[in-house]
Amino acid sequence: MTIPAIKQLFVLPLLILLSGGTLIAQPSERKLSPQEYVEIYKDDAVKEMQMFGVPASITLAQGMLESDNGNSDLAVYANNHFGIKCHTDWSGPTYVKDDDAKDECFRKYRTVLESYSDHSQFLKSRPRYAFLFDLRTTDYRGWAKGLKESGYATEPRYKERLLEIIEKNELYLYDKDLTMPPLQKPSNPELHLTDKSRDNTAHAIQQTSERNWVLAKAGDSFESLAKEFAKGGWELPKYNELDKNTRLAIGQRIYLNPKRRNGSADYHVVKAGDTLYSISQQYCIKLKFLCKKNNLKPDAQPKPGDVLFLRHSKKKK
Repeated sequence: MTIPAIKQLFVLPLLILLSGGTLIAQPSERKLSPQEYVEIYKDDAVKEMQMFGVPASITLAQGMLESDNGNSDLAVYANNHFGIKCHTDWSGPTYVKDDDAKDECFRKYRTVLESYSDHSQFLKSRPRYAFLFDLRTTDYRGWAKGLKESGYATEPRYKERLLEIIEKNELYLYDKDLTMPPLQKPSNPELHLTDKSRDNTAHAIQQTSERNWVLAKAGDSFESLAKEFAKGGWELPKYNELDKNTRLAIGQRIYLNPKRRNGSADYHVVKAGDTLYSISQQYCIKLKFLCKKNNLKPDAQPKPGDVLFLRHSKKKK
């Protein structure tokens, strides 16, 4: 038996065992570190603090804890960074996974910013959290204690874990006393959003299949990203298979290099809310090759549970 054949014998059962009997190919890209998570989402947390009064340190710490720094399946596939379940008042998209019970319903968002905003509104609209908003936004210790006491999480050490994350990563530096006058807005907001003075630290470069990509932030456009990464005006729209005038959403993955003919994993099991384009972005495969491998048209809508081939072509019936 050849070495590749031996590898297949071991890899396939392993995939099945890891997925509880269902063949699931997980993304092979490098995971975000705590530092990268903070760099990507700190501005969103500060905006939520200014709008709703939830300390930025608390929002970031909860997001990091609940989503494993943005690496959990709920964060990757549903943009849900806070583990918020559907509840009776949710009418949006959903994501089903096992948690305290089997097949529990979680909220699914189009972007991570929507998850952040819903988290703020969730706390603001629940009477049991009302007392927290009497605390200063610099009192992260009081917020951590109050969240635990009000039953936000069943984890016995939830307060301690939040405080450990906040203090280890110095997240308290992003908190501001909202009783003080607000910071002056920049005289030229457009320049503030696109000026290269942000430098490359504004976007944490990540890789899939040796192709670089970043997550779009507020105010980003293909033009501003092209300036930041020294690209021609045509390159990024082409690499991401989008029109040059497409308005970028916060949290949208933007490739800085051309995607590949083959995906970064062997298979993908379609989940609710997936589209062929979102799958092509997730696995760094050009949309036309994803369609060709699976005998699909670009406007086809795959069904949850369908298995899409990312490296080899699906046999025609």
